[in-house]
Amino acid sequence: MSEEKLRAVSDYESATVFDDLELAVLRYADAMTATPVEVPESVFDGLREHLDDVQIVELTSAIAWENYRARFDHALGIEAEGFSEGAYCPLPTNGPSGPEGG
Repeated sequence: MSEEKLRAVSDYESATVFDDLELAVLRYADAMTATPVEVPESVFDGLREHLDDVQIVELTSAIAWENYRARFDHALGIEAEGFSEGAYCPLPTNGPSGPEGG
């Protein structure tokens, strides 16, 4: 993913750098990451325009695994090991789709 897209992730709904599939995936990831998890049918409809059922299951698994890992590490206070030192990693915002608003 380009740095331009990484920078735009926190406000992906307003960004112009994502195609329709990327937007559908980002909306799904947001819905799956929210607490409680409630994925609207409209979000599934957006995915179904681009992905078949098998692909949606695979995507769901990948998002769920990353959520698991993030919560596991956070609960145990596990910090980064520095393997990606110097790499670009945008922090989430506290906006409508950020960790506190979404």
